[in-house]
Amino acid sequence: MRTEHDLLGEREVSLEAYYGVHTLRAVENFPISGIAISAYPELIGALAAIKQAAALSNMELGLLDQRRGRAIVAACEELRAGRLHDQFVVDVIQGGAGTSTNMNANEVIANRALELLGHVRGEYASLHPNEHVNMSQSTNDVYPTALKIATSHGLQNLVMAMDVLRLAFARKAEEFKDVLKMGRTQLQDAVPMTLGQEFNTYAVMIGEDQDRLREAGLLIHEINMGATAIGTGINAHPDYARLVCRYLNAITGLPLVTAPDLVEATQDCGAFVQISGVLKRVAVKISKICNDLRLLSSGPRAGFGEINLPAVQAGSSIMPGKVNPVIPEVVNQVAFEVIGNDITVTMAAEAGQLQLNAFEPIIAHSLFKSISHLAQACLTLERSCVAGITANRERLRADVENSIGLVTALNPYIGYAAATAVAVEAHASGRGVAELVRERGLLTEATLAAILKPEMLTQPQSLAAVDHDGRQPQPIC
Repeated sequence: MRTEHDLLGEREVSLEAYYGVHTLRAVENFPISGIAISAYPELIGALAAIKQAAALSNMELGLLDQRRGRAIVAACEELRAGRLHDQFVVDVIQGGAGTSTNMNANEVIANRALELLGHVRGEYASLHPNEHVNMSQSTNDVYPTALKIATSHGLQNLVMAMDVLRLAFARKAEEFKDVLKMGRTQLQDAVPMTLGQEFNTYAVMIGEDQDRLREAGLLIHEINMGATAIGTGINAHPDYARLVCRYLNAITGLPLVTAPDLVEATQDCGAFVQISGVLKRVAVKISKICNDLRLLSSGPRAGFGEINLPAVQAGSSIMPGKVNPVIPEVVNQVAFEVIGNDITVTMAAEAGQLQLNAFEPIIAHSLFKSISHLAQACLTLERSCVAGITANRERLRADVENSIGLVTALNPYIGYAAATAVAVEAHASGRGVAELVRERGLLTEATLAAILKPEMLTQPQSLAAVDHDGRQPQPIC
């Protein structure tokens, strides 16, 4: 053990630990979720990038000597490469506006830098976590900036995962472009469409939300580094904010800019609310898609039975042969979580007071969960469900011919009165519309077949005259 001290007194810290007394107290104070900040490597990488940029800036300004500064930079580079993440042990849900997370980073970086300089861990007289690693900084500019950088990288991963799912639906749209089916409104038969049109809708929906995520992501490129405690820049060099932003851009590859008003930027969480709202939008739409997949595959014989989802596991401990749509179901549950996370982010952002929001840790936890779980949900849905979907083509075709909704498509050819009479009889007798049209001699078989082609039923057409010779109906105009 080694002895470290803080304003509350002395504590024994394991010689094996890279963290110090501040982290130790935080671990004891916040036994909340059991999830350490090491669960979010993007956050640790962002913290390391900030500390590295700060050290480079302070060295350039002559505030930090080259020997210490280079050791801090080297330690940060190791963290960004994935080393020592297990030393980030503070619970993700914590009081103090993220101070414990910042202290954890300062201590790990300081102790690793001490090793690189040939000292033992805890020898802070040679390199101190607060005086050197945290120079020109405050938790109040480090933590929100780290959250924005980590969220930016997370959003990039989510957009890529969504693209995998979007392309899967696009491929299915092409595969099913000639499969005729009945469209439904309010779960009632409407008019014919193709299964390809239905699946292409899903691809378009996901693509639109990718665009919305990219737009929202631009809001978190504005950072408040240099603000220090409340935005006045106390204890920071006048050129520090400009330099640290420049170095951060180079390290992260992000187009970060310094906020024009650092006092406002230090207390405002509006960008996080916006991001969370878009994540909720993504969740709602993907969940709606999963609802559709469950409905369309329901049965397989007593439900819609229009498509088949891949069987990935047994569905029941009591009903042999039962297979459930477990992949859409798990994605639905991720969506419910994201919607709940959005409420949490909203309330946490609203709860800020005066010059600081103390509740950014729960904002961070909520956003990171939403982003990572949505990304995994998209990849899982593509891999274990969408890629293997097949169509029950004959059933779909039979449903079209049997549906009363088909009279809407036949109305321009047989007239409203005849179409109404067919619909009434079909509903009363349970017979198919196409069957009744044939029986009444309203259209020849060849003409009916031409009208029932997918391209005739599923896209705008000029009104056509009925050709009783069985040829393709010709447009009236």
